[in-house]
Amino acid sequence: MSKMKIAVIGAGLMGCGIAQTCAQAEHDVINVDLSEKAIEKAKGTLKKIFEGKVAKGKISLEQMGEVLSRIEFSNKFEDVKGCEIIIEAVPENIQIKKDVFSKLDQVADENAILISNTSGLSISEIAASTNRPNKVMGVHFFYPAPVMKLVELIRGIATDNNTYEIIKKFAIDIGKQIVDAPEYPGFIVNRVLVPMQNEAAFLVMEGCKPEDVDNAMKLGANFPMGPLELTDFVGVDVMLATMNGLYNGFKDSKYRPCPLLENMVKAGHLGRKTGKGFYNYENS
Repeated sequence: MSKMKIAVIGAGLMGCGIAQTCAQAEHDVINVDLSEKAIEKAKGTLKKIFEGKVAKGKISLEQMGEVLSRIEFSNKFEDVKGCEIIIEAVPENIQIKKDVFSKLDQVADENAILISNTSGLSISEIAASTNRPNKVMGVHFFYPAPVMKLVELIRGIATDNNTYEIIKKFAIDIGKQIVDAPEYPGFIVNRVLVPMQNEAAFLVMEGCKPEDVDNAMKLGANFPMGPLELTDFVGVDVMLATMNGLYNGFKDSKYRPCPLLENMVKAGHLGRKTGKGFYNYENS
């Protein structure tokens, strides 16, 4: 695929990682975030990542400079003009995403394709906030985006074949393996994975030690990471939001979120990012 200009909306860990992934595939990227603090943090994160690669001999200083030179930052939505693909990576909240897509639809080039990095929200609903629903679809990246090989491709009701084929080629071009996922809550991975994490939280609520639950799954099912370790890694709040999406989307009691998760979120025990979740990370 020829070199393109890509915009990534959101400079958090996921957005920054998607920007890095695209730049490493030799595309020019503009990473947009309204928060200057988020932008500065993203710049620092990228610098640290690539300095680590240089120190380990994985890349040269010249290669580091080439990749970083392909990533620009901005705090203005208007700067997505000229971009062929725009990837939204903002918090997993349907109203926030719809507001972002509505704004992008007004400033993006007429033929630009708008992508949502949602982990389970309705692409059709997000697309309906634009005047180009045929050019909207979902590409679910997994964290950390530069490392994880999989992306789920999700078509909305109005997504046309041309949009799908362009994004399919783009995903393969940036080094991803693709699966086509249905437009239902959780898509494929989270529909299978998150209920397991939820069940693990129920076990803790019923008296099991987190380490016993995780060790059971690592040693008994050969999991590389226990379900509670994984919940702490991605964020207890993120996991709960996904579980709520499954529960509200399917209206099925088997997706009822564990009350312990709700209490942990209220207490601010969100996992690694806050220093405490199912495990304590404050001294690590």
